[in-house]
Parts: sequence; structure tokens; C-alpha cells
Amino acid sequence: MSDAAQMALRYDVNLSILFTELPLLQRPAAAAAAGFDAVELWWPFPEPVPSDRDLDQLRDAILDSGTRLVGLNFDAGNMAAGDRGLLSRPADSERFRANIDVAVGLAASLGCTVLNALYGNWDPESSVPEQREIATENLVLAARSAERAGATVVIEALNSIESPDYPITSSHEALDLIEYLRVIHDVPNIAFLADLYHLARMGEPVEQLIERRADRFGHVQIADPPGRGQPGTGDLDWPTLLDRLATSEYRGYVGLEYKPVGPSADSFGWLPRHLRSAAAVEESV
Repeated sequence: MSDAAQMALRYDVNLSILFTELPLLQRPAAAAAAGFDAVELWWPFPEPVPSDRDLDQLRDAILDSGTRLVGLNFDAGNMAAGDRGLLSRPADSERFRANIDVAVGLAASLGCTVLNALYGNWDPESSVPEQREIATENLVLAARSAERAGATVVIEALNSIESPDYPITSSHEALDLIEYLRVIHDVPNIAFLADLYHLARMGEPVEQLIERRADRFGHVQIADPPGRGQPGTGDLDWPTLLDRLATSEYRGYVGLEYKPVGPSADSFGWLPRHLRSAAAVEESV
């Protein structure tokens, strides 16, 4: 990795996939002990509207660790059971809507300005236009709520190998939907979550995507295909990719959303410790 990449990129740890050997409330401190000061999360509760106590405990765990929440998913259903979002599915729409202000409120209370809205799997009882219509309505609602908190809603593409029922499987499809929402529905605070793992698994030339469309990125996540481990365990040329990202127009965080090969705390050897703290990197620029 070049000096430019070392100085320009800020990293965060996804606590829904890393440090899962620990209870959720202990993970922010574990990330801090590993040298990170930024974290992100999938929706961490089984219900769309958890108790105030549960919300307060999570908020306190993050604040007490000295980390900052920089990315949060809206409720996406039971991910372990195969759910990949709620907002396009008629039967799940009310659950998504119930979660909007709760998720935005939690994010706002922690200074988080990126909220990920997973689209949802195909619904065999609904037509594609019906799902598109309800997805549009829900994304507009989510973006309007996020806008009041100064936040951006991001949309990502998943790979069809692991998520065969998810309809957005390319950067082109995600960016088309984003453009439609921006232009037709006047939603300015919506952007692309560039998950380089999913895109690479679908055969996209991720280096070219960074060079051409980084200005539309609202967040970036990384893992090494095909196994979704940490950089260096798979096929991608990370020094080149991170160089490209560092010299692009993207200025957000790079989320480490990988399944660690070995204990989580031992999986960061590819990233020197002095580059793990966003504050330290920013001070050196």
C-alpha cells in the first residue's frame, strides 16, 4: 500500500461479523483494544423497536469504549435465516416503517450519518413492479427521516451466489435505483454502498468501478473473495485497490465486513496498527 493510501483512508470494524466470539456489548471495547476508534453494525436487535433499556445499553457500550458509530443498518429481518431486508416486501413493510425513526434516532444520538437499507428478497406473492413501488415509498420515507438527522441512506448490491433471491446484484442496478430516487423523487441524501466483496464475487471490475464511480459512494465495505475473509486471504489485489480508493473522490470510512480467518483480534495484521485509528490518521494528514 502506498503512502497515499496509508494517509487517506479511515477504517471501521463491523461488529456484527467481527468479534462475534464476544457478547454484543463487549465488542466496541474489543475493537478499541485492537486500535480502532470507529465501528459499524447491522441492525443489532431481533425486533424493529427494541426497549429503551436495550438502546441505552448499546449506546453506552459504544460511548464508553471511545469508539464512534459510523454505519448502521435499518432492520433487515432475520439475516441468519436468509432475510435480506424488508423495505420492498409488502408483508414486511410496516415492520420496516416502524424501524425507520428508531434506527435514525439511534444513529443520530451517536453521530452516525450512514444508514444502510437492504432492499429485500423477491416476494413470490408480489410482482416486480409492486415491489419496486413499495420499495420506492419506503426508501423515500427513510431518506426523509435520515435527512432531518443529517444522514445519508445507502443501497448496496449483494452477490447472487450467497443471496440468490436478492434482486440488486450489480453496481449498475443499485446506481440506477439511486438515480431514479434522486431525480424523480428529489431525494438528495441517497448513495451507493460499494461492498467490494459482493461486487467482486459478481465479476465486476472493482478497480474500474472505484475510478469511475467513487463520487457516488456513500460507504465502502471490504472482504476478500471468495471466502469473505480479511484482505490477503483471497483473490483481490488490495494494495492496488486501496491505492485507487485513497486517490479517488471518496472520503468516507472503509468498513471491515469480513469473516475473520482465526480469532477476530488476530485478523488485522494486514493493517498496521497506526492506521487503524481514524483520528490518528486525520492528525497526520
